[in-house]
Amino acid sequence: MSVASYRTSMNELGGGRIAVLLLLFALALFQFYTAGLGGFAMICVLPLLVIAVVVSFKSRMLVFWALIVVNYLVSMKTLPRPEGIPTSLYNEVLQVLLLTMAIIDVKEVKFKYAANTMLVALVIWNTFLILELLNDTCGLAPDFPHWYQGIRLYGFQLIYVLLVFCIFINTPDRLMKYLFLWGGLALFSVFWIWKQKYWGMTSIEKAFLYSPAGRQHLIQNGTLIRYFSIYTDAAAAGIGMASTAVAFLIFGFTSKIKKYRYTFLIIGLACMWGFFPTGTRTAIACFLAGFMAYAFLSKSIKITAFVSIAGIALFFVLAFTEIGNGNQMIRRMRSAFDRSDASAGVRNSNQAAMKKHLRDAPFGMGVGMVGGSVPRNHKYATLLSIPPDSEYVKIWIQTGYIGISIFLITTLLMFLGASRIVLFVLTSSSLRGIGAGLCCGFAAMQLGGYGNQVLIQYPNCLVFYGGLSLVYVLPYIEKEWIAHEEKFLAVKAEKKRLKEEKKKNKV
Repeated sequence: MSVASYRTSMNELGGGRIAVLLLLFALALFQFYTAGLGGFAMICVLPLLVIAVVVSFKSRMLVFWALIVVNYLVSMKTLPRPEGIPTSLYNEVLQVLLLTMAIIDVKEVKFKYAANTMLVALVIWNTFLILELLNDTCGLAPDFPHWYQGIRLYGFQLIYVLLVFCIFINTPDRLMKYLFLWGGLALFSVFWIWKQKYWGMTSIEKAFLYSPAGRQHLIQNGTLIRYFSIYTDAAAAGIGMASTAVAFLIFGFTSKIKKYRYTFLIIGLACMWGFFPTGTRTAIACFLAGFMAYAFLSKSIKITAFVSIAGIALFFVLAFTEIGNGNQMIRRMRSAFDRSDASAGVRNSNQAAMKKHLRDAPFGMGVGMVGGSVPRNHKYATLLSIPPDSEYVKIWIQTGYIGISIFLITTLLMFLGASRIVLFVLTSSSLRGIGAGLCCGFAAMQLGGYGNQVLIQYPNCLVFYGGLSLVYVLPYIEKEWIAHEEKFLAVKAEKKRLKEEKKKNKV
């Protein structure tokens, strides 16, 4: 065989090997898509992950923006996801990657932005959750897997969010990009709920709707559908949209730049419409509570008076009149003020039963025990089988009255620390408006957590805990913000002046 023919045969063999490798890689991706991360698929996908990490280190903010988008869309039922991978893993991988990059470039990263009251409160809360591993109320062996899953969701996740937001949103430009990205994703969620209502649902969404997990979305004998958009369920959608509406309407009210003001107001009004088709009655209370919080943070008698009158008027219309009763969704919202409502009675009776069982369990059943493996004949089996209905009740069951007290105190510390910055630290009225919007959206979401399991659902947890984290960053960027705003307004003023001069010259 000649050298030329040998090289030709080797090239053909190399090309064949490359083709086989590509086929194997495609097979691995297919396995990842259909069956989750098996060992074979993990090995084959590893080069792709390495490439992703290398690209990430070259464009860190791209990873942060990817986190925001993934967080919003990961629970969307229409988008296919590999089986066997926890939903929380997507966010966690991106957050850990971001924090790793920050630690590597420790000299360039301003970690001091994250050293604040919120971090102290979260450290206290996480310390308590770690100690909950020793909780032996149920008299069973420590259930490490369920405990770890619980602390990941209720503890570690919140610290990740705080650190990532405080480290990577550190300039006015990044802050505005984040608000516009959040607003764009919120508009997409409103569009999707409109699409579900007027165009219909996809086959996957219909399958969920008529499954046991989705039965609470068909009410009034199946004549009314509670739409859930891209969220996990209708409650998370309704409260998430109501809290987003509060934040963006406040952004719009306080912005000095017309382009920003109109954009924010459109997003806020769209989200305000969006929470009604969800049929989530708590959403209207969250919306009102968010603006009542703004009445306090605005330091304006006029705003306080307007918000109070508007809130009382809306409450009066819903609670004491029949205006709009021809609409099923309005009737659904109105039932939130009906004390004789059947679902409210069930919740009250369930909580009374929980209170009876928890008298002898000051530290609760243990983190992760709700939904955990408890024998049927166990004395607390009944308690753990009762639907908790709300995030606060679920925390109460798992950590007892001591745990829920610590959670409430630390949450109040975080909120009051951010409110202090808005009230007494910031001098720019527009930046105070952004801080107030973030605080009020967080307050609205917390009220939602009292009525429904929505605090750690996607995308709410990252959006609203991350938003509160940003309030602690605002004092560090205020000087840059004022310069950015003045420059923008000066350019606008100059354009207006030139336009007026052109008009005069034509005359």
